[in-house]
Amino acid sequence: MIIEGLIERKYLSRPNRFTVEVVDEDGCVELAHLHDPGRLTELLVVDAPILIRYSDNYEKTGRKTKYDVVAISYLGDWVLINSSYHNKLVEELIEDGSVSSLRDYEVEKSEVKYGDSRFDFLLADHDDTRMYLEVKGCTLCVDNVAMFPDAPTSRGKRHVDELTDIYLNGGKSSVIILVLSNRAEKFMPNHIRDPDFSKSLENAVESGVNVIAFKIKTTFRDESIVLSADGEIPILFK
Repeated sequence: MIIEGLIERKYLSRPNRFTVEVVDEDGCVELAHLHDPGRLTELLVVDAPILIRYSDNYEKTGRKTKYDVVAISYLGDWVLINSSYHNKLVEELIEDGSVSSLRDYEVEKSEVKYGDSRFDFLLADHDDTRMYLEVKGCTLCVDNVAMFPDAPTSRGKRHVDELTDIYLNGGKSSVIILVLSNRAEKFMPNHIRDPDFSKSLENAVESGVNVIAFKIKTTFRDESIVLSADGEIPILFK
């Protein structure tokens, strides 16, 4: 995936959950929409280089922010912090056959309701076997270990629990964790920030749910970001 038309600024502040202030080289401050509900504490540091993009809907919708945040620089690497691209990325991975355990499947539907949840995808293989798939984006990386979530997520726990129920009742289910740090070598659920989610994910794996941690390489050049498949990485629980 290539995201074009990017403008580099410096991060200034986060007035609210979905808005950040950025500053250009002349000191002019502008607002940009942050399409990521996570805390992002380790990433949103004053003066960190940040990439924004002019919103295609700005004039049509009359929204207050004309820019969308796309990525931020952390320890010299760019990290995607716009969750609106996650599902498009996963669709590309499935179409390209990049995820070994999903190579026999294609996307049948997106935003599929099941029980009390709505999952990102319903997949189908050539035998019409269905699989529910949920996507999670992971931006936090400490000592080369990617960790999710960066804040408690009751919604994420519910998703994982329902995917486990689907599997235990004879269905097929998967979770794909998009690891968005170039530095990550392994993935671990974040036991400290959300022990409940972490227990649910471990239970899902033990029950047989297909849980995948898939690394995305991020490269910035010529006012564009290239997001490319970098393969699966090991999942640790201890």
